[in-house]
Order: sequence, then structure tokens, then C-alpha cells
Amino acid sequence: MNGTKIKICGLFRPCDAEFVNSAQPDFAGFVFYEKSRRNVTPQEARKLREAIRPEIRTAGVFVDAPLEQIAALYRERTIGIVQLHGGEDDLFIESLRKTLPRAEIWKAFKIRSEKDLLAAERSCADRVLLDNGYGTGKCFDWSLIKSFSRPFILAGGLTPRNIPEAVLRFHPYAVDLSSGVEKDGLKDRDKIAAAVDAIRSMEEY
Repeated sequence: MNGTKIKICGLFRPCDAEFVNSAQPDFAGFVFYEKSRRNVTPQEARKLREAIRPEIRTAGVFVDAPLEQIAALYRERTIGIVQLHGGEDDLFIESLRKTLPRAEIWKAFKIRSEKDLLAAERSCADRVLLDNGYGTGKCFDWSLIKSFSRPFILAGGLTPRNIPEAVLRFHPYAVDLSSGVEKDGLKDRDKIAAAVDAIRSMEEY
């Protein structure tokens, strides 16, 4: 059995919670970054968390956010996973771990070269996310990760159509989708369902 998990990120409308409840991915994500069109306030995220089925774990996406902001969202159980997308280094991650010893910490890396992969391999984060990194909805050069040595989350340009290829080639711990399950910039119920179905159909491989 493959066992690759799936995360639907960037929820910000009440109906987005309904969509993930119906499709039942493993993870759902909220973006706490004011420059993102998917940005949510802590209050909005709290309401979404309350609406989402409890078995779907929620991640908070942060870009160089203050540790106190991250800790507050975790302690109130709006999020259970901390996903870092800025310039956070191992020192910051260790400080976060001391503050929130039970939190699962993911660190995203923009993959452009083998040097980027080496940095991801050495990260002290619990899990690393390999991403295109620019919100273009396009994949990075997947050939770069042929010899990556630790479990990873694959992101960037993923859609229901190319999920099977990604899983068969790399067997990632999880796939992370946002724009790939949107229509006109908004989450789409059918695309979310198709993405989750694509993962579940791969479980026999």
C-alpha cells in the first residue's frame, strides 16, 4: 500500500470547509500571510477549524511570522501543524520546538538546484516540503529529487491529473495542493474530490 497523504491548502471561505469535509483529505491548511489572496485572520481560521471534521488535521502556513503568533494559534487548537514558508532557520525551528514541544513542524524549500535539496535534507524540521515556491501553479524540475534521502511533502503545480505520476515516481509522504484544486481563484468542490480520489486510487501501488 502506498499511503501517500493529501493536504488541501489555502481554505478561506465557509464553503471550503464543506468541500474538505466531503472529500476527506488528511490535512487542510490555512494561510496566515497578509500578502496572500488566501490570507485568513485568526478569527476566520478558528471558525473554519470548528467547521472542519476533527479527524482532518489542520496546518497553519506562516512566512517569517512572530513565534508568539504561531504559538497562540497552536495553543488554541486552530492548527495542529506549523508550516513555515519564509526564511526561518534551524535556530527558529528549535525555539519553536521548545515553545511548542508537541507541535509538528514542516519547513518549505523552494527547489531550484541540488543545493536547495541539500538544505532541505539537513533541516531539523519534522518534515520538509519541496515546492516551486512562487505560487505560479507550475511544478519545479522533478528530476532534481530523484535521489532525495528523506521523506518529503511535494507541492507546486500539482493537480488531480499529475498526482498519480508524482506518487508512482517519488512515493512522497504527502502531496500539498492549492491552486490545482481551484477554479477562477476559488476552491472547487469537484477538483478537491478528484484530487483526493486520485490519491486514494493509488493506495494499491
